Amino acid sequence: MDTRAKLAAAIAIARSAFCIIVGFGALAFAQTQSGAQGTVKKETKRMTHASGEFEVKMTPQPAEDKAAVGKFSIDKKFHGDLEGTSKGEMLAIMTTVQGSAGYVAMEQVTGTLNGRSGTFALQHTGTMTRGTPQLSVTVVPDSGTGELAGLSGQMTIKIDGTKHFYEFEYMLAESH
Repeated sequence: MDTRAKLAAAIAIARSAFCIIVGFGALAFAQTQSGAQGTVKKETKRMTHASGEFEVKMTPQPAEDKAAVGKFSIDKKFHGDLEGTSKGEMLAIMTTVQGSAGYVAMEQVTGTLNGRSGTFALQHTGTMTRGTPQLSVTVVPDSGTGELAGLSGQMTIKIDGTKHFYEFEYMLAESH
């Protein structure tokens, strides 16, 4: 196979890996809590739930040299308890062992979460070991702005056919 064919195959495999990892379900990992350092205000945090659908557009990006790593730009539109958009980047790779793959991604979300507006960042880490998936989508600590300052939590992603859904367990610092 020539380099161009290998690259095209790697990108197709990476896209498939992303869909397979996300499609099999998600495993939420430890929740990260964030808050402003040096504050003397008393704060309490309350777990809140948000859910809805989203559309995602993944666009392959040019690979560096002969890399077998697929690189994609991500554009999402969220609906439901989270209304907004996000932009991000994803790197993905499949191995020569069937059902084994991995991806990492970062995305910046702008929108309104249960009536509170602002921005925050999500960090994705997904692996599949011989068909067994693990996925962690976590709010980057201290990335919340506006009314979403102090946001922490994790998101799970599910795919049903061509529809994408999110479940978001999060906390926001509330000042007394």
